[in-house]
Amino acid sequence: MTMTRRLGRSGIEVSAIGMGCWAIGGPLWGKGGQPFGWGEVDDDESVRTIHAALDAGVTLFDTASNYGAGHSERVLGRALAGRRDRAVIATKFGNRAEEATRQWTGTDASAAYAVRSLEESLRRLGTDHVDLYQLHINDLPAPAALDLVGTLEDLVTQGKIRAYGWSTDHPDSAEAFAQAGKHCTAIQHDQSVLLDNAAMLAVCDTYDLASLNRGPLAMGLLTGSQRAVGRDDVRGMAPDWLVWFTDGRPTPQWAERVEQIRGVLTADGRTLAQGALGWLLARSPRTVPIPGARTVAQAEENFATLALGPIGADAVAEVERLLADVRPSTVK
Repeated sequence: MTMTRRLGRSGIEVSAIGMGCWAIGGPLWGKGGQPFGWGEVDDDESVRTIHAALDAGVTLFDTASNYGAGHSERVLGRALAGRRDRAVIATKFGNRAEEATRQWTGTDASAAYAVRSLEESLRRLGTDHVDLYQLHINDLPAPAALDLVGTLEDLVTQGKIRAYGWSTDHPDSAEAFAQAGKHCTAIQHDQSVLLDNAAMLAVCDTYDLASLNRGPLAMGLLTGSQRAVGRDDVRGMAPDWLVWFTDGRPTPQWAERVEQIRGVLTADGRTLAQGALGWLLARSPRTVPIPGARTVAQAEENFATLALGPIGADAVAEVERLLADVRPSTVK
């Protein structure tokens, strides 16, 4: 039986692990040639990957309007054609991108853009509603985010979205948003066995929110892969916030930490990635990790964790012992 969790106070039931759809969007470029994507992708394989996730029991798919400048949404829509009733779709707004050039063109936190971006997302996804609509500007000042609540509530009333949330690593911001918005139901934040945002999990507990965990495999570091990535991959020219990789390879200090905990996470026969996801499931009943997948093999490995469930309490305690005082700050 597939493990499920409740998407915060919305009451929407989702698989306890969702599929992140950033990587299947393909290239996206920022200023100065900064890559914001994961390199070239095979759309047919992406569709097969989404179908493999569905077959494994995944119901939650998380994308964004700017992943591949809209390409991720188009591919997800294609894959879910005829299967929309099996999926809970989460997308995001706030980052502008030009589809023709695959260029990120900045952020827009206006209410008008939130409405327009949703209409564009619905067209690309081939659906009449999004289940979770998320603000995608991590460091937006809370007052600017609160200015969006009325518009988001109107979109709920219109039936175009079922609930909304914010992708932010700042607990104070999340708390303000949850207090202001009746249908705010989830916070998406960086969370992994290497980076534990305990303060955010406390906010989720207080306000009955789901904790959607982006970066649950530390951008691939927790898969154990040592393969170098190209300059068209965000990890190949890692921005300041991406501490796990340096010049396309795992950052040595963090690769060492992974080796320290590998034995604990794999002791019951799991792969490293399955152990890392199992740690997140054990961390809180509110966590819903959303690892990315670009191939059927990755989907089959990651989402087998739905059957394996959380790692045991003894393993959790040993991980905490091994990683005491070495995790980076959770506030960027």
